[in-house]
Amino acid sequence: MHDVERGPAPAERSAVPLARDPGQSLRFADHWVPPTPVSGINVQCRLRHFAIVSYAVDPEPLRGLIPPRFRLDTVRIDGRDQALVSAVPFLNVDFGLAAYPSPTLEMAQVDYRAYVIDQHSGERAVWFLGTTLDSWTLPLPRYLWQQPWHPARTRFDCELEPGGQFYRHYRMHSASAWGSAELSLRQPVQQAPTYPGFADEETALFCLTHPLVGFYHRLRDRRLGAYRVWHDRLAVQPAELLSARFALFDRLGLVNYARQQFPHSVLVQPINDFTVYLPPTRLE
Repeated sequence: MHDVERGPAPAERSAVPLARDPGQSLRFADHWVPPTPVSGINVQCRLRHFAIVSYAVDPEPLRGLIPPRFRLDTVRIDGRDQALVSAVPFLNVDFGLAAYPSPTLEMAQVDYRAYVIDQHSGERAVWFLGTTLDSWTLPLPRYLWQQPWHPARTRFDCELEPGGQFYRHYRMHSASAWGSAELSLRQPVQQAPTYPGFADEETALFCLTHPLVGFYHRLRDRRLGAYRVWHDRLAVQPAELLSARFALFDRLGLVNYARQQFPHSVLVQPINDFTVYLPPTRLE
């Protein structure tokens, strides 16, 4: 089997702490990871209409969905430990090989994930509850790589203010038998953003936007799969939630539809750049 790591091991990459004490601050400069050189079928892409809608949830239902190798990266809010899950919709554009000239693809995607710590490496990571993909390429990740990706028909209706920095409106609709979704946002936010459970804004943004490895249960053999990405510090900005409806979170008993109207935080960025180190790996 191939190991998940590409390039130096996490301990050599950065001093990522295994545990974050309440009130501890984290700085991007202290944990910056250089990109691994691209090769093979590594992919370069741009994510348009990128949003992270996060919810603080009771850890107990979530623990049953995650293998013992991982522990939830919790925050303390109103005297209780809370886990964090997020829905991450985006339109994947200019998706093509990073090392060689190639045709590019465009596809709409929604990732559903929980924030965890890999106890083997101490690295912050995300656990993928699943993903919906609107693309004819779905059989490749779903059947060849056994990733928990599911078909959807996803549409974005977004308009930026003059200057292209803030959204006049942001609407996303995804029809899927596995996990439908609707989201409506607006900017600019009238009040200063808050991030309950985090020492400060930079700590929150580091934890919410900067995990560079994701794990999941493979569809057929249920073994662990993983893949790594790289991106620079994201230039996300807060947004105001107008309405949300994520069927998966409700079905799993994590966040019902009523509570989905009150997220922990909402972050958006009109476009950013990602490197995805493919193919994914199967772990022992």
